[in-house]
Amino acid sequence: MQLPIGIFYEHPEWFKKLFATLESYQLPYEKLHAGFHQFDPLQTKPKYSVVLNRVSSSSYLRGHGQSIFYAKGFISYLEQIGVPVINGSKATEIETSKALQLLLLSRLGLKFPKSIVVNHTNQLVSAAKQLQFPIAVKPNIGGAGAGVIKFNSLSALEEAVENNAIDLGIDQTALVQEFIPVRGGHINRVETLNGKFLYAIKVFTSGESFNLCPAEICAVPEKPAVEEIGEVCLTTAVKKGFKVEAFTPPAHITQAVERIVAEAKINVGGIEYLVDDRNGDELFYDINALSNFIADAENVVGFDPFVNLVEYIKTFTNTKTH
Repeated sequence: MQLPIGIFYEHPEWFKKLFATLESYQLPYEKLHAGFHQFDPLQTKPKYSVVLNRVSSSSYLRGHGQSIFYAKGFISYLEQIGVPVINGSKATEIETSKALQLLLLSRLGLKFPKSIVVNHTNQLVSAAKQLQFPIAVKPNIGGAGAGVIKFNSLSALEEAVENNAIDLGIDQTALVQEFIPVRGGHINRVETLNGKFLYAIKVFTSGESFNLCPAEICAVPEKPAVEEIGEVCLTTAVKKGFKVEAFTPPAHITQAVERIVAEAKINVGGIEYLVDDRNGDELFYDINALSNFIADAENVVGFDPFVNLVEYIKTFTNTKTH
């Protein structure tokens, strides 16, 4: 009897298309909600032919922060008993730490926005003094841009620290990072599958009141000294009026992205980069192992990436071609 495919997930909406595609292939699968789950470490008989790990770093925004930490144990357990995991323990480790992402980029010799990693709010001011303003303070475990704050001056940062107005996130670690003026009004995202380029998109802001920072697209008030900023969720970007278009990255970018996912052991994920408008530097800033594909992909990139994903999942099972 064929073992089912396990889909270890948390977001209530992102996976409807994946579930529908699996059903169209008549593939047996089981939904494993990461917010409400259990496993027995002594149970060594595999229950699944393969498990797709898609737990997001934004889980804590939906009351499931425990899933981020629980996933590390559960994924390691699956690997230990011989269950193939798509986006396994290494990918999970990289996805859930912006600090580790910077170390990976540094190890590969790739450029990223200048950053200082801190583990206490009393380190923010001294870290910021090493950077060029404006800067952003970004929780190490981010997800959906939550808790990211831009500061336009040192005095604004000092005031926020004094008033205990900054939350470093659920692991109390954060990046203090230079806010980059982006060329062309868009960021670039390159999606990969099985270590190879799948598609790439540009995400533009909508309206003159929008700016871009290294990991988030930000709505900027008229006279801000400090501002909380958030990201564009690619599953809703088109619906919310953001311009999204497909493009073909330069070959050296595609090669760099494939090096990143190979180093991080990411089977399916997206890498984001931008071009610094000041000097033309291409800066990588976000490694997404557990994110989801863009909505309305057929119209934006010309095909349904969930079909590609399911075809890849099938390679871990004994099913015939669809």
